[in-house]
Amino acid sequence: MKANIKAVAPSADLAARVDAIDWTQATSDLDSQGCAVLKGLLSPEECRDLVSLYPDDRNFRSRVVMGRHGFGRGEYKYFSYPLPDLIAGLRPALYTKLCGVANRWNEAMGIDIRYPESHDAFLKRCHDAGQVRPTPLLLQYGAGDYNCLHQDLYGEHVFPLQVAILLSEPARDFSGGEFVLTEQRPRMQSRPEVVPLTRGDAVAFAVHHRPVRGTRGFYRVNLRHGVSRLRSGHRHTVGVIFHDAK
Repeated sequence: MKANIKAVAPSADLAARVDAIDWTQATSDLDSQGCAVLKGLLSPEECRDLVSLYPDDRNFRSRVVMGRHGFGRGEYKYFSYPLPDLIAGLRPALYTKLCGVANRWNEAMGIDIRYPESHDAFLKRCHDAGQVRPTPLLLQYGAGDYNCLHQDLYGEHVFPLQVAILLSEPARDFSGGEFVLTEQRPRMQSRPEVVPLTRGDAVAFAVHHRPVRGTRGFYRVNLRHGVSRLRSGHRHTVGVIFHDAK
């Protein structure tokens, strides 16, 4: 039994909370900007419970110190299976809401891959291809830390959207540390997007690329995400990635 697993059990209204999000607006924001804020996805108590898991390595399969790999500064840990119940509940609930966007984007970009309606079916596709390591992660930043622009791909099978949830309160727990998304369009300079979040808010965003309509139909734009330098304090984030890793 993993330590603290009961402390991060989902509340009874978690699925209802996901359902209550304005997915029409979120879909519109994803189509136009490549990201969408999902307000109040987690309660303050749920945020605190997830942060409390970080010191106990029994909850995780690996720890990455960013500076050792040129990823930035700070560190993160990948959860091990079985995932905490809260993350295990969020993953399929959010996947179901995002699956239609993922399939529509692939169709617009001329990509033949389609995603099944259930997350379990998609994970089976990953696991059959040898992508069996869980990818949800908990990130920890201190003053001066940052996360370089990157993409979370992990293998052949990639779900084209992911979700990051801020577990700390801006201006109280930390300053700086904004979530940043950049978009590279063909023959154009990169466009930055800084996404304002408060504790418990999530941002859904494109993992790799998304379609943009041009004068001759849709074309692909490439996206990367990261976190700007923390000025002070400590910041924790949980990342919900829907594909597993090799």
